[in-house]
Amino acid sequence: MNSQPIGVIGAGVAGLSCAQLLKKSGHSPLVLEKSRGIGGRLATRRTDLGFQFDHGAQFITAQTSGFDALLEQLTRTGAAGEWPVQDRAVTVGVPSMNAVAKEIGAGLDIRRNTLVTSISETGNGWRLATDGSEIFCEHLVITVPQPQALTLLGAGNPLSREISHARMSPCWTLMAAFSEASERIATEFTNRFVPNNPLTWIALNSSKPGRQDVNCWVAQADADWSADNLESDPEEIKTEMLFLLCDELGLAPSSVRYASAHRWRFANVETPLGKPFVRNSAGTLYLGGDWCLDACVEAAWQSGVAIAENLLEHLDAS
Repeated sequence: MNSQPIGVIGAGVAGLSCAQLLKKSGHSPLVLEKSRGIGGRLATRRTDLGFQFDHGAQFITAQTSGFDALLEQLTRTGAAGEWPVQDRAVTVGVPSMNAVAKEIGAGLDIRRNTLVTSISETGNGWRLATDGSEIFCEHLVITVPQPQALTLLGAGNPLSREISHARMSPCWTLMAAFSEASERIATEFTNRFVPNNPLTWIALNSSKPGRQDVNCWVAQADADWSADNLESDPEEIKTEMLFLLCDELGLAPSSVRYASAHRWRFANVETPLGKPFVRNSAGTLYLGGDWCLDACVEAAWQSGVAIAENLLEHLDAS
C-alpha cells in the first residue's frame, strides 16, 4: 500500500490549485486523475486530421483580484491570451484551453489514468482503492463533480447530506471542421450566444490566439436539451447538432470535414453549495470544486485555494 500525507482526487482547476498551494507551502500532495489529461473541463480535443477544439470551458473571466493576478501571470508566461466575446475581452488558454491547467499544475506529482473506485476511513486517515492498487492518505481532498463525490462518500457519510442540495447540469458539445472558407462568417462573428435555440453557444475555435488557421467550430447545447438527450446515441446527437450548426452558419453539410459530439454529464453548476468547501470535523477530508460556488473556472480556483488554506491552518495547529 502506498502511503501519502495528502491525497487530492481530481486534476481539474480546483484540485490543481489546491495541490499547488500545498506544494508551495512545503508539502508533497499526490494528485490522482482518472483521465490521461489534466484540467477537467479546461479540455482540448486534437484529431488525427490536425483539427483542434476546446470542447469544454470556452473562456475564463475574473471577478476577484487574486484570480485576476493569476490570469495576468498566465498571460505573461504565454499560457493565456485575450479573446473578444461580445463587448469584452476574456481570457483563453494558449495554444489551447488546457494550457492553463498545465501551467497551474506545473511540477505537481500527478498520477494520471488512475480511477479511485472507493474510499474508506481508517484509524488515522483514508484508504483509497484504485483500479490498480491501494493508497493511504492522512488527509484527503476530493475535487470531482458533486455527483461523483456523493458516490465516493456513500449515502451514510454526513458530508453527503451536507452537499446533497447542490445541482449540476449536462452539456452536449459538437466539434466540427469545414472545408469552406470561414472568412465570410468571421467578418460577421467569431462567437455568439444563440437565443431560443438548442445550440446556446457557437464559436470559431480557430479564431482564438495561438490556434491553427483552419475552420474549426464548437457548438454547445443548452442544459434542458442536453438533459433531454443525455442518453442518446452520440452519432445521432452529432447529426442533429451538425444540422443546427450548418443552419446557423449558412454552410452546406457536404462541406463538413470532421464532426464529433462529446457529452459532459456534469458540465455546469445549476445550484451551488453556497460555500467554498466542506470538511469533516477531524479535518482529514475536504470536498470542493466549482459546484461549491459558481459555474466558472474562477469558482473552481477559489474553492481549491480555500481548501488548501484551511488545511494548512489545520496542519499548523496539529
